[in-house]
Amino acid sequence: MEDLRRKRQQVTSFLLRHARSYAGRTIWSRRHRRWLAEQTFDHPEHQLVLQEATAKEAEARLDRLGAALAEIVPTWSMAPVVAAYQAMRGVNFLAATTLVAEVGDLRRFDNPAQLMSFLVPSEHSTGDTRRDHQDRRARRVLVEGAWSYRFGARVGRQLLERMTDLPKEVRDIAWKAQVRLCKRYRVLTARGKRTTVVATAVAREMAAFLWAIAQVVAPKEAAS
Repeated sequence: MEDLRRKRQQVTSFLLRHARSYAGRTIWSRRHRRWLAEQTFDHPEHQLVLQEATAKEAEARLDRLGAALAEIVPTWSMAPVVAAYQAMRGVNFLAATTLVAEVGDLRRFDNPAQLMSFLVPSEHSTGDTRRDHQDRRARRVLVEGAWSYRFGARVGRQLLERMTDLPKEVRDIAWKAQVRLCKRYRVLTARGKRTTVVATAVAREMAAFLWAIAQVVAPKEAAS
């Protein structure tokens, strides 16, 4: 994912240097990709740079690794937990797998506040020790997922598919999270908070709801 982000940034930066700006709403969508394919330059060297900077190779690699994970994870003792985390909006298969792989069993934390401080220290946290202890990959996954709460609470098709076979208690926790976090995003934004601060605050509370789900669904080795 990090490699793909770098490749995409290279493409975007190169185009901006040549005053090529996409007018659409969403970059890296199908429409944006068609626009990229239509870009031509008078100098062959520039055209070559654009072709070599393409993110297609990184995307293909990510697809291959994703397919391999899809085969491996179901055999993992933490597979039920990975599935349960995906009931949360903003937590897809890759995000859930990353969270479990990086942080492990969330039941090792005595309470949700302890997990929140570990993963996403608040803006008021001081001292290098706390920052050293936070898991950067897990934190990044949560913050990225937090952006999805800027929209109103709803259960879309993909989320519904992920929730289908999960226990009702897990689905209830995930819906409660949606209602609260969507509202919190709106409230903090209305107060004039920077979007990065809002996303961090929402990510902290996402961790608390994930902790609640971990109390309901145990790894295979601990399941009764």
